[in-house]
Order: sequence, then C-alpha cells, then structure tokens
Amino acid sequence: MCVPGCQETVRLALSRRGFFEGVIAAGCGAAVASSTAQAAPLVGGREVVDLTHTMSADFPTFFGVPGIEMDKKFDFHKDGFNLYWWRIIEHAGTHLDAPIHFSENAMSAEAIPVSTLVTPLAVLDVSSKAAQNPDYLVSPDDLAAWEKEHGRMPENCCVAMHSGWARHVVEPAKFTGKDSSGVLHFPGFSLEAADWLMKERSVAGLAVDTLSLDHGPSKEFKVHYHWLPSGRWGLENVANLDKVPRSGATLVVGLAKVKGATGGPARLIALV
Repeated sequence: MCVPGCQETVRLALSRRGFFEGVIAAGCGAAVASSTAQAAPLVGGREVVDLTHTMSADFPTFFGVPGIEMDKKFDFHKDGFNLYWWRIIEHAGTHLDAPIHFSENAMSAEAIPVSTLVTPLAVLDVSSKAAQNPDYLVSPDDLAAWEKEHGRMPENCCVAMHSGWARHVVEPAKFTGKDSSGVLHFPGFSLEAADWLMKERSVAGLAVDTLSLDHGPSKEFKVHYHWLPSGRWGLENVANLDKVPRSGATLVVGLAKVKGATGGPARLIALV
C-alpha cells in the first residue's frame, strides 16, 4: 500500500534514474569508470573498504575444528525473534591477536588503547615474491623499499603484508598450504623485520593476509613471541589488501571489548 504522494515520489525517482542512466550510457569509458568509483561507500569524502573475510564454520583454521559454531536458540516464527548461541575460537577468521596471546602478563583485548585501533596503514606488496616462494618472509629490505617510495612510516601505524594469499581462502588446502607431511606453507613476517619495526619505528600492529604473523613452516612462532609481549597487536586473515593504496589509508579495527580475551574476531575497515 502506498501512502499519499508516494506514487509521485516513485515516478520522480524513476525519471531521475532514467536520466542518469542515459547520461552514463552516452558517456565515454572514463565517465563510466568515474561513476563506478563514485558509487563506492564514502565517509567524510573517503572511500570505505572492508578488509574482513566473512566468518563461517567453513573458514580455514589451524585447529582442525570449525572456528565458529552457531546454535539457533530462538526462531522468529516460533518466538518472535531470532537468536543464536555462538561457540567460537578467538583466533579464527579475520581476527586480532592481543599481546596476552603469547605472554603471561601482557594486555588482554579489552585493555588495548583505542588510540592504537585507528591507525595509518602501510601496505607492503610482496605478492610477486610470495607467488614464487610460498614460504616468503617479509624482510628489512621490503621495509626499506616501502620507505624509499613512500617516505618514513607514519607514527602509530599498522604495517600490513599483502602477499596475495587472501584469494586462496576459498580453497582451504591452498590457503593453509599443508603438504603431505603436515607442514603448512604460506608467507609471513621475518623476525628481523619485526625487530627492526620495534626498534626503529613507532608501529602499533602488524597485519597479514595469511593464517599467521609467522610463516607457515614456523614451529617456534618467533614473531609472535617477540612482537606481542611488547604490547603491540597483530591482525591475521586480512582481506582485500589489494584494494587499498600502499600508503595513505586509515585502518579502523573493530574489536569486541571482552575482559581477559586473548584476541577475537575483528571487523576491519580502511578509509581511503
């Protein structure tokens, strides 16, 4: 049923849409590309890019069990509303590692200062190197190359590894890279790169588009044990790093404020 005046409003909207569609159809390819760019979500004039994979029971994990299980306890048709109980692994899907994840006395998730969760984003594109070597380690040379092109890393930034691995998430075997002997294969940060960032730059967090800050074959998790106890955080299973610039974006980390949590699923948003 349409309230008074609604039909006129609909006709007006349709006529406007037809006008703009006609303009786009008559325009050149550049005009179409411009229109597509303008259609992206904007906040304060900046494009919004979702860096988060959809969490589901099918998402690849280290643990051999689903990262999330959802038990529907209330149904709309029966109870008048919908509600699930979740059973969830803190470190599955796109998630944050809090400092306490690899330390006895460091910060848990709720204690992470919000000032570090809205941060400049520096993206290291090592996708061509990772394509040649699935066990690739981000090196100090990669950091130096980024600064040569973009200048000194911003204060309180997040340094993200774009290895191209996110595209494999629909193929769990490829994403984990598990071989016949059970060894995983995917890129990560080297201890030398993490150490340089800790000593030489002011960095709030590391981010990777793989399962772990440490590369797949790691057995000692040296980057985790070095980076997290220092009071810094890490992001794993980040999506869409190929859709943000190497420099200039702002990362917003949406993290549940759960007391004592060692991390948790995160909704990551980049403002470009």
